Amino acid sequence: MVGAMPAAEALPREVTAGNGYGAKHLHLQLPTPPKQQQQPAEAECRWYEEEIDDDLKLCYALNSVLHRGASKYQEIALLDTKHFGKALIIDGKMQSTEMDEFIYHESLIHPPLLFHPNPKTVFIMGGGEGSAAREVLRHKTVQRVVMCDIDQEVVDFCRTYLTVNREAFSSDKLCLIINDARVELEKSREKFDVIVGDLSDPVEGGPCYQLYTKSFYEHIVKPKLNDHGIFVTQAGPAGVLTHKEVFSSIYNTLRHVFKYVKAYTAHVPSFADTWGWVMASDHPFDLNAQQINERIKHRIVGELLYLSGESLISSTTLNKSVHQSLLNETHVYTEDDARFIYGHGRACCA
Repeated sequence: MVGAMPAAEALPREVTAGNGYGAKHLHLQLPTPPKQQQQPAEAECRWYEEEIDDDLKLCYALNSVLHRGASKYQEIALLDTKHFGKALIIDGKMQSTEMDEFIYHESLIHPPLLFHPNPKTVFIMGGGEGSAAREVLRHKTVQRVVMCDIDQEVVDFCRTYLTVNREAFSSDKLCLIINDARVELEKSREKFDVIVGDLSDPVEGGPCYQLYTKSFYEHIVKPKLNDHGIFVTQAGPAGVLTHKEVFSSIYNTLRHVFKYVKAYTAHVPSFADTWGWVMASDHPFDLNAQQINERIKHRIVGELLYLSGESLISSTTLNKSVHQSLLNETHVYTEDDARFIYGHGRACCA
């Protein structure tokens, strides 16, 4: 989900940044002691705080702030956390950590590609960190991946500092486009077997929510899918207390556009919540666990760390509270009636 200045010192000590796909705020308050009193990074007590609500914050202890930067769209930071390792922060929201990012990205990418009979072409909206493309490129049937991210500097930052994705960025199968994903998809003459929404959460004040609306799904996404095509999107928090923020609404919105819609969830430890994704198609999702395992065995290069046929099937069984909410949801995302995710992040000294 998602430029960088080369040195953290080039940034002001406190920054408020806007995002071309959703306005958020990140305040980095990292007071630097006088040079003669400078302490080693590991000796400093630093914390990253992310506001979840007015009266709720998540705190992550830091070893150091590795890099900070800002583009004209958003602010980015690469933190070294004590518990989750390196963590990518964009506009103050935790995007991924090296300890558990595989849960999010395997869950986003492999279900739609495994349910598709023969996926050859994939379009990724967002995905600037490269992890979604990395997982797509593990599929032997895939011949072409188009990744469209609005922010060149974020892509360059991730290409430089997220070494795990360097092979994906250098793949001949990857076509990287810097543009607004909505504009690029709308003007494209190409159709795709799978379209992926690896977008930042919808946040009030920015146009990101427009990529979650019924009109976008109906008039731009769906016409760009080949026969048997599948659309998948990350759909925000899906916990018992958080699923009504956007998850249930995104699910219901897609039900108004596609014949078959499948919601599924997984717990992501660094997010401190259950996360949700939604797949949609005009063809049914009718594979069982054994069939999925066979496709994993024959189609995917290397071992998956999280997903199996059994875990994928089980992830579509939601607890009673969330299941009932999805069945009863009436809200449909439109440009004039959207729901938003609350919060921003702040890094500070304790």
